[in-house]
Amino acid sequence: MSSRERILGRVRRALADVPRDDAPYERAVGRDCLREHGERTVAETVELLAENLADYRAVVHRCTAGDLASTVAGLLAARGSRTVLVPPGLDPDWLASSVAERVPDRAGSTAHELDRIDSVVTGCAVAVAETGTIVLDGSADQGRRRITLVPDHHICVVRVPGQVVSSVPQALERLDPARPLTWISGPSATSDIELDRVEGVHGPRTLEVVLVDDQSRDEVRS
Repeated sequence: MSSRERILGRVRRALADVPRDDAPYERAVGRDCLREHGERTVAETVELLAENLADYRAVVHRCTAGDLASTVAGLLAARGSRTVLVPPGLDPDWLASSVAERVPDRAGSTAHELDRIDSVVTGCAVAVAETGTIVLDGSADQGRRRITLVPDHHICVVRVPGQVVSSVPQALERLDPARPLTWISGPSATSDIELDRVEGVHGPRTLEVVLVDDQSRDEVRS
């Protein structure tokens, strides 16, 4: 008899006199949670996203689609970035005005090589207004998970209002759970028992989010 079988046997014996639940687990727990907290217009949802991003110490910028290239170039220049990591499917127009050297995302790149990169620019899958969270799913404009965890400076472009939802349940409806999802709420940070905050421990020390008006007037809430 294996260790697993012995343990499961003990569990079964311990539960032998426990009455069965009146309803199966999948029906015993209610699933009628709120899909969002309060009603908001599209503009109010985007404002809430910007507010919560800033509350998590992300740096929020806004621009039109036509100004995106100059905005990204300005952020890289202000940072003094000489190299920028580029996911394979990133729109080349986003970096058209930047003078930084573009480094492609290579499967063979080591953590030390990625650590020498000054900045990384990505898109996103969806952004959640109520939590100030950006979700990456490894799509071509976002690249592999590690390219947004090792470099110290991450610029993430969010198309508004098309990529913005109010709540986590709405975000989950858009996401494929089989994909490598990275949920980002501000720059990487942690604190010790004395609550001394340290940033850049598990990912980028600086997160800059560019909210780009994609000119869509569709509702972001389903």
